[in-house]
Amino acid sequence: MNVTAQLDRDITPHGDDYDLVRKTIERISLDYRAQPSLEEIASDIGVAPGRLQKTFSRWAGLTPKAFLQAVTLDHARRLLGHEGLPLLDASYELGLSGPGRLHDLFVTHEAMSPGDFKSGGAGLEISYGFHLSPFGIAVVMATERGLCGLAFADPGQEAAALEDMTRRWPGARVTQDQEATASYVGRVFSPELWRADRPLRIVLIGTDFQVKVWEALLRIPLGTAKTYSDVATEIGKPSASRAVGAAVGRNPISFVVPCHRALGKSGALTGYHWGITRKRAMLGWETGCVQSGGA
Repeated sequence: MNVTAQLDRDITPHGDDYDLVRKTIERISLDYRAQPSLEEIASDIGVAPGRLQKTFSRWAGLTPKAFLQAVTLDHARRLLGHEGLPLLDASYELGLSGPGRLHDLFVTHEAMSPGDFKSGGAGLEISYGFHLSPFGIAVVMATERGLCGLAFADPGQEAAALEDMTRRWPGARVTQDQEATASYVGRVFSPELWRADRPLRIVLIGTDFQVKVWEALLRIPLGTAKTYSDVATEIGKPSASRAVGAAVGRNPISFVVPCHRALGKSGALTGYHWGITRKRAMLGWETGCVQSGGA
């Protein structure tokens, strides 16, 4: 842990702060299988959700939700590693809605700074490659820090798909490297490789607003969907459904950041940057994974 970052936080106690934090840690640690929401924890402790969020984050350096995820992931490693439980059994043992939710916890991400985005990725080294996938030809792009781009193309359209991706970061140096990108294809499209001890690292390169939308997409469980308005409300911008839709359309890491799980207000599939047929195929593939327990 970064000691300097710890000292930079104000942890001066105020009233019953310690007791509030203690009760929160105890509630989550003992009842993580129920996957309690912030509101449920706050109600049990007898404080307002806003105060719980602010106080716990100030003391612990992470939100109650992030602490719950850390506890859940720690137990997941034990169940899958030491006890050898199948992924589906481990998911339900942990109180998760299914294997897809467990998979989402094993995708870890970081965001490039706003300055990196504004500079068009100047100085960024990106490798790319074309690979076969369940949804057509995949254009895979990666930096030394992780997967940064995933697009799809029909035969003969590979160059256009690559151009679509590279013009997002015109200042980056992009070179073809099939070997460097091949490993990502296996990790992304092989559910048996979705492992707790080897989280898939992804790098989000976009505006602050876009990154918030993409992070919200990462929280949509496999086998389910949300509307643009749901996502807008989740990020605290309930009137920004149209802007959310635009950010969804600009998602550079298709499938992994599941923009295909975002629907129109009526629940309609609406458009998809890589084709509505491909979106239907992805949703069907994921549903099959959930039903078979293969995810």
